[in-house]
Amino acid sequence: AQAAEMAQVVRDHGADPEVRLMAFDIETQQLNQIGQLRGWLQTWGLTGQSTEPAMSWMGHSLQPGERMPGMATSAELARLRTLSGRPLDVYFLQLMIRHHRGGLDMAHEGAEHASLGYVRDLASKMAGSQQAEVVTMEQLLRERGGQPLP
Repeated sequence: AQAAEMAQVVRDHGADPEVRLMAFDIETQQLNQIGQLRGWLQTWGLTGQSTEPAMSWMGHSLQPGERMPGMATSAELARLRTLSGRPLDVYFLQLMIRHHRGGLDMAHEGAEHASLGYVRDLASKMAGSQQAEVVTMEQLLRERGGQPLP
């Protein structure tokens, strides 16, 4: 949901038509995927809440207070909302590249190890689309004089 939230900011306030279009595409795709995943949870009678530590399904667990890979901090989101014009476009690309890279490991894990074929298929499609978007966003960022965040 964080990717869609960041994309909405740029979709509505970004200066560059190419970056705004990328944001719209990301928002649309992410919201569709969220709906599909939530629908599966509902069908399976699950809430999406777990007593297991976050990320334990991948063989490691986050420590209390630790963010999932690629997630922006509250301060970064607040900064994103204060920017406009080219600085907003560049910062969005930086945050979203990091966000997508953080999600790629999870998508690959799901594509390889999910027990249901349709879950593996969606995870594989998510990984492919996010990898392609990273390549595009890196190009957009370079063209605008920015560098990826560490």
